[in-house]
Amino acid sequence: MTEDDAQRFEVSRSNLRQSRLVPDPDAPAARPLADGQARLRIDRFALTSNNITYAAFGEAMKYWDFFPTGDAAWGCIPVWGFAEVVESRAEGVAVGERLYGYWPMGRYLVVQPARVGRHGFSDGAAHRAGLPAVYNQIQRCAADPAYVAAQEAQQALLKPLFITSFLIDDFLADSGFFGARQVLLSSASSKTAFGTAFCLALRRGQAGAARIVGLTSPGNLDFCHSLGCYDELCPYDAVAAMDRSVPSVYVDFAGNAGLRRSVHEHFGDALRYSCSVGGTHWDELGGGRDLPGPRPTLFFAPAQIAKRSAAPPEGWGAAELQQRIAAAWTAFMKPVNDPAAPWLRVREARGGPAVAEACLALLDGRVDAREGLMLSM
Repeated sequence: MTEDDAQRFEVSRSNLRQSRLVPDPDAPAARPLADGQARLRIDRFALTSNNITYAAFGEAMKYWDFFPTGDAAWGCIPVWGFAEVVESRAEGVAVGERLYGYWPMGRYLVVQPARVGRHGFSDGAAHRAGLPAVYNQIQRCAADPAYVAAQEAQQALLKPLFITSFLIDDFLADSGFFGARQVLLSSASSKTAFGTAFCLALRRGQAGAARIVGLTSPGNLDFCHSLGCYDELCPYDAVAAMDRSVPSVYVDFAGNAGLRRSVHEHFGDALRYSCSVGGTHWDELGGGRDLPGPRPTLFFAPAQIAKRSAAPPEGWGAAELQQRIAAAWTAFMKPVNDPAAPWLRVREARGGPAVAEACLALLDGRVDAREGLMLSM
């Protein structure tokens, strides 16, 4: 693909199954660089159910605001991946650098580097000033000790999700699991859910550790069993047969309103906390009003990052937080890359039609739980 026919992928905000390809607004021919800017060529990016969550909560959580389309009816879904600097008029940012960050589903992105340092910089574009800082950070791969070129796919597909998983586990443990004896994880085959289960499983044998129960569809039971990080697995249609007296926490990755109601009605007062994280069942999202038990509370990862990044004794400090995440990530990569039975198989595809098909496959639940999609425009 040449710079003249570079495209960006957009979806209808009101119907995620509708998509279109538009000329990339940040292509060289479309947007000359101003002083202080750099142009990145997006090489490859991950597409997971997490990105569907970004779209499902695009309005409420301002995910549409990162890469404005100029048309209120259409949105650009943010993705994590790798890019190279192809043009720079920004001090301290060199052509040829490989970067990891949060990109549009397109071929180019013009950024305005701010707070440039050894490890990377942030995008100081005016429209991103009020958005969560964690999404504006761009990392230099050469300065990242955890970067492994052969494992770019694992980093893009799993690292953002795993950080959320780590923070959910930390939040629950820091809260004493709200007095619960078990944690129920919906959409147990999703990458964020089994990352959370992995972190929870690292606590096995510790005082106060909770049992880990995965809720999933019958078709994903075998995959979830193979992971070994769930103490129990339950098909969605068998929730009513569970012991309703066990004090429980519900972590909702599915966003399925019917399932949420089933869990709340079944456990009632035994449900000590209800945590809403994602929307893999994006077309069945619903509110949490008039439910028995605790009102569902949205988990916002940047808030937990801010808490733990605070200097001791209030927090751990930013360096200690990163060290703890790195240690957990290193442990997680062992089963993910197990040659005999890897938790992740990477599939790559290129071009606008391939991206559109991959997005539809995720929306329709047609992506194998063990598969990870790496795409390029």
